[in-house]
Amino acid sequence: SSGESRCRAGRVSVGRGDTQAGGEGEHSPRYRCLSPHSSHIRHAWDPSKSVAQNLAEMGLAEDPNKAVPIPKKLLVSGMEVESDGRKQGKKIVRKPYVVNEMEYEASLPEKKSNTLSRDLIDYVRYMIQNHGENYKQMALDEKNYYQDTPKQIKRKINVYKNFYPEEYKDFVASLKQEKMDVQ
Repeated sequence: SSGESRCRAGRVSVGRGDTQAGGEGEHSPRYRCLSPHSSHIRHAWDPSKSVAQNLAEMGLAEDPNKAVPIPKKLLVSGMEVESDGRKQGKKIVRKPYVVNEMEYEASLPEKKSNTLSRDLIDYVRYMIQNHGENYKQMALDEKNYYQDTPKQIKRKINVYKNFYPEEYKDFVASLKQEKMDVQ
């Protein structure tokens, strides 16, 4: 299947599957892919090595619970002593560039989409054009497909005002101009 070829090297058994309609027998192992969709990991992955070896070479943790252990508090003759419970071994990272590239990507600012859907913009403009600021009439309008309450419609209009303040001002001004021209 496509799942097998995509992550052949990173397969690990995660237990025995129950009998399902998916064709797995009672004792068929279920698989999940451990190599994430990160291109950095994919390019540094060595199919001839195990998952643990690949991740260790990249400086990544196979088990986050072992990578960052929670200290256990031991009571020793009435005093609390923190203990790690295991020896700290030096790990050799042969592919540090993977972690460096991932850290760099994580540090980049997230793109924020400062746009509203075209449907919402059209909906708000239609309501304002036909009803002004009468939110109760807007709620009764046939184009109010989602049966928004007057408060919900008001909130949507305020979101539109906040996203496009100049466009909103121009739109309201053009409506006032049209009203004057009609009279």
